Amino acid sequence: MNLNVPTLSDLKSEGKDPEVVFWVGCSGSFDDRAKKITKAFVKILNKIKINFAVLGTEETCTGDPAKRAGNEFIFQMQAMQNIDNLNKYAVKKIVTTCPHCFNTLKNEYPELGGNYQVIHHTQFLNDLINKGVLTIEGGIYKGKRITYHDPCYLGRANQVYNAPRDLIKKLDAELLEMKSCKSKGLCCGAGGAQMFKDSEKGNKEVNIERTEQALDTQPDIIAAACPFCNTMMTDGIKNKSKEEIKVMDIAELIANANDL
Repeated sequence: MNLNVPTLSDLKSEGKDPEVVFWVGCSGSFDDRAKKITKAFVKILNKIKINFAVLGTEETCTGDPAKRAGNEFIFQMQAMQNIDNLNKYAVKKIVTTCPHCFNTLKNEYPELGGNYQVIHHTQFLNDLINKGVLTIEGGIYKGKRITYHDPCYLGRANQVYNAPRDLIKKLDAELLEMKSCKSKGLCCGAGGAQMFKDSEKGNKEVNIERTEQALDTQPDIIAAACPFCNTMMTDGIKNKSKEEIKVMDIAELIANANDL
């Protein structure tokens, strides 16, 4: 399946405006595993023939890692560059597969002049299905045991708990809750710029603790809704030599269910 991914500059040259801008994010652009999540989401967007666009080479990091690491100066430099580009194209609605980008664009860009409607891809997909724009076909996950890991910046930071769970239920899968979930969810260990530094001294890595909680549910699949969480949980599965258990993003589950 050929992917159609127009850029904002392409559409502007044609005198068109997209219905929604897909913010890909650093991980979704450069990490080999996260690229598969990006492709799965684009396949869904192509299937429903929605008018969307990406910034392409004009997109830079939102500045989230810099801000979490305490470098407000670098954060504001990156944010202002993105805001200038987004405002240049009069962007109003943004969807992203990364909760870190979601949180930063939604909650921290407004004070710098970037005011947009920002939606996480699980909210977006759930809304499409509820409106009948997107259907789930096949039933390849019917009866599968799926446990869902709440990303910190989607769950506790923005209270988005239901959309990803609703999507899993719409797959006719059995949703399994971990010991720590929803408002009491446990971090995968990557948040707050921890993804980019060595671990501090301790008895156990955070992602191992979280993986153990996931394995306690005896799942077939661990569902994630964040590329960072996907990486950390995948590493945890490898540590436990449980590679038969797949770690998959919600977008990948929906795309697979539609044979995309």
